[in-house]
Amino acid sequence: MALKLDAKIPAGELAQKWNNHKAAIKVVSPANKRKLDIIIVGTGLGGASAAASLGELGYNVKIFCIQDSPRRAHSIAAQGGINAAKNYQNDNDSVYRLFYDTIKGGDYRAREANVYRLAEVSNLIIDQCVAQGVPFAREYGGLLANRSFGGAQVSRTFYARGQTGQQLLLGAYAALNKEIAAGSVKSYPRHEMLDIVIEDGEAKGIIARNLVTGEIERHGAHAVVIATGGYGNVFFLSTNAMASNGSAAFQCYRKGAGFANPCFTQIHPTCIPVHGDQQSKLTLMSESLRNDGRIWVPKKIEDVQAIRSGAKKPSDIAEEDRDYYLERRYPAFGNLVPRDVASRAAKERCDAGYGVNETGLAVFLDFKTAIERLGKEIIKQRYGNLFDMYEEITDVSPYEEPMQIFPAVHYTMGGIWVDYNLMTTVPGLYAIGEANFSDHGANRLGASALMQGLADGYFVLPYTIGDYLSHKIQAPKVATDTPAFAEAEKSVREKIGKLLAIKGKQSVDDIHKKLGHIMWENVGMARTKESLEKAIVEIQALRKEFWADVKVVGAENEFNVELEKALRLADFLELGELMARDALNREESCGGHFRSEHQTEEGEAKRDDENFVYAAVWEYKGMDQAPELTKEPLNFEFVHPAQRNYKD
Repeated sequence: MALKLDAKIPAGELAQKWNNHKAAIKVVSPANKRKLDIIIVGTGLGGASAAASLGELGYNVKIFCIQDSPRRAHSIAAQGGINAAKNYQNDNDSVYRLFYDTIKGGDYRAREANVYRLAEVSNLIIDQCVAQGVPFAREYGGLLANRSFGGAQVSRTFYARGQTGQQLLLGAYAALNKEIAAGSVKSYPRHEMLDIVIEDGEAKGIIARNLVTGEIERHGAHAVVIATGGYGNVFFLSTNAMASNGSAAFQCYRKGAGFANPCFTQIHPTCIPVHGDQQSKLTLMSESLRNDGRIWVPKKIEDVQAIRSGAKKPSDIAEEDRDYYLERRYPAFGNLVPRDVASRAAKERCDAGYGVNETGLAVFLDFKTAIERLGKEIIKQRYGNLFDMYEEITDVSPYEEPMQIFPAVHYTMGGIWVDYNLMTTVPGLYAIGEANFSDHGANRLGASALMQGLADGYFVLPYTIGDYLSHKIQAPKVATDTPAFAEAEKSVREKIGKLLAIKGKQSVDDIHKKLGHIMWENVGMARTKESLEKAIVEIQALRKEFWADVKVVGAENEFNVELEKALRLADFLELGELMARDALNREESCGGHFRSEHQTEEGEAKRDDENFVYAAVWEYKGMDQAPELTKEPLNFEFVHPAQRNYKD
């Protein structure tokens, strides 16, 4: 039976939808909030801000994270900035322009109403974070500074050097700690959600594992919020932290929550290239570097070969012999085209033989012009910590020689399907931040991830969750000694026991690397019908190999990192197949989803708006069963979908 999708998009003019919706939804009185329990899984910007806000409102909140502290969530690694339509630069920015840039950047595959709301609350986020003491960069006179980012022709990105995610998370973490101290939020660090409990068709709690002791725990609540980020680590090599995973979201999918647009994967254009077979993750270099850095490769093959052999340094290449290919191909936006466009352009140059490192998989990001124009000290003020990080990793100073960069998996636009209230297809189950599919369409603009996480946590969920909980004020505390909890715990224990009993010959990482290779080669930057069909067959075979030959050392009731990784890989082996199936179904190119069969004469993404203007929502049918597709039509009332143009 197909999923019943009701996006609950409010009627009315675009600019009035959110205000009208807030006026219409139900609220919970302060005295009644104390009677209601909420579980939040994940403590990144979305989860931490939601927990702090809901705790301050008076709800009883339990928050879970796999790290030893909430402040170690992966949001802390975000570098470049956060978008908001403040128009401090007086360059004609507005809420509508931020909305339009986001819709266009996502290649017209997002809901208008959700995106406009995101743009609308963006300004509130900056005010909130300034009040928390977040040390945003400031101009000489004291006003907050802005810089430009990919996909926009205005300066709307607020930043704290190259540590924006860290500073924003510390602000949210401080607000969260205040509520923990007050007793409204109870924190469970080093706990991982292994299953969602559904009772009478509603989310009633989770099964969690204490990662230190191995104990399996039951936790009940009137509503559950998933804020666990994306699933980029399906590819093994990505810019995500090693612990980042899609398991919590996948358990919700297994229990009836629709999973939308899983194939929409963002490849970030500015990452340090792979430097060895034993590498476990990739390092992101902030997109903010493209403000002052210029991307190029040599025009002459002989110069490429000389650089690869060490006979020439990049700085030896004369200006007239450099191909600033983004400036050449996209003159209006230049180096600040969206991420998907920049990534494909880098791949095209490298595929043509102009890659500049020994593997042929790198291009240059050069600050020579900016240093000459602004001076070394200004560049150091803007990017000093990023330059230091690059030099520590590569032993090359970006002040002297250009950086080498290459695209890498970074973000996932797909995720759990949610309606306008951020509720999934399971009543009482919510998903926020990167864990849901909302707001970014087929491609996320830089500096918009932090914006969405904080928008959802501070300014959307605290309103919308009340509409559901208003019907629960007379409901008793959720009991955890019910058949539904017992069955969920039993299922978790059986899965753990099965993994430990295999006693095969291959390590978890060995199999994960195999999966990553399949995904990158067949479901990566460029996909074809043949590569996707190949990926599905190979993933199915690898999944059988995993369940027959994985070796998980250690025991259940102890600290066991290999068991943690095995449980997550089991989910990745199903999620990878789902991504390939979704990409195979979407016979078009749009944003981060590029089907080689569907491109323009100039090599750009070619959408099919007649057949694919929808969110693809998949329903789980079993491990070895094909999922069922339900389509949510995307209706564009206020913008007209057009071929993206970054040339003029």
